[in-house]
Amino acid sequence: LGMRPKNPPKYRILVVMATNMPEALDEALLRPGRIDRMYRVGYPSKAGRIKTYEGYLAKVSHSLTNEEIDKLATITPYATGASIKDLINEALITAIREGRTSIIWSDVIKAKQLKELGPAEDVEYIDRERHAVALHEACHAVMAHLVRQHMEIDLATIEKGSDYLGMVASIPPDDQFTRWRTEYESDILVALASLAGERMFFDGDNSSGVSGDLESATTIASFMEGHWGMGSTVSSHASNKRNEVGAPGAGKGKDDNGKEIRIALADRIETNLSSLLNRAEVILRDNREKVLTLAHALETYKTLTGDDVKAVINSEKGPLVDGRPYREIANIEAIEKYHQSAVKAHKEHKKPEIPLPVLDVSIR
Repeated sequence: LGMRPKNPPKYRILVVMATNMPEALDEALLRPGRIDRMYRVGYPSKAGRIKTYEGYLAKVSHSLTNEEIDKLATITPYATGASIKDLINEALITAIREGRTSIIWSDVIKAKQLKELGPAEDVEYIDRERHAVALHEACHAVMAHLVRQHMEIDLATIEKGSDYLGMVASIPPDDQFTRWRTEYESDILVALASLAGERMFFDGDNSSGVSGDLESATTIASFMEGHWGMGSTVSSHASNKRNEVGAPGAGKGKDDNGKEIRIALADRIETNLSSLLNRAEVILRDNREKVLTLAHALETYKTLTGDDVKAVINSEKGPLVDGRPYREIANIEAIEKYHQSAVKAHKEHKKPEIPLPVLDVSIR
């Protein structure tokens, strides 16, 4: 777009831009007739990610199977060519640090965690807090495993980061462009699992760590009720607000104030959240052993991949963690006894009398 020739040839200008690029262009370029066509370039599809991983892996020594490459493409839904190259390079560095020249699956997983979460802070929880954080995350993970079908658990960790004590991260297994009410309800159940679980496992007490989960749940419930047609009313809150017509049922006079309050948007959201919190409590109560065994695995290994989370919950052998010892009654009883000791320590602000149990792995 420099100096223009006196007799320019007739041609089309094709502009390729990322999602946020139009705002960076001069308005003159966007006037009708100036640019013939615009192309928006999004993230690669899963098939594109597989091809990109195969291309970069072909340049290094590795033992990843086709199934593992497919899984890797699934658990990195927004990966670009640059980030894929960076991940493979980091995996190779991890392998070399461990005295190998060939990449294996665990190298890729460690590299992915490092790139997405950054290095964990070099801190140690006191025993009772470590147990509380593990239970908090285990409640999220067990709930996600049981009720959320549109997302897969990517990882669960209790290693402290810069702005979190622990987390359970999930990713979509497929490229999906629409969402449904039942899916959003399951997202809320997963978010509320921390509050329901802490109150259940700590005799009605709960930590301030649930604040972010409540914010997430409330945001989803607000959009369900006021925007997405998934609540008890049909009209759009956004449209009502824009057109200044008020909320349904409002403006009926002073004698009807009670009804106005009951049908207010905030009250409808609270009603929905309270109902889902009750459901979360029932689900966690019915799966108490799964929560406690997963919490034990998190305290033991600190970080688990999604496949290993499922292996522990189902008492199966996972890619990196063997969950089969968690089917043994003696091990479950030891974990329950440790939990009761941790609850007592929580109430008295003391160190648990029983250390984290080392499981008997002789019977698998």
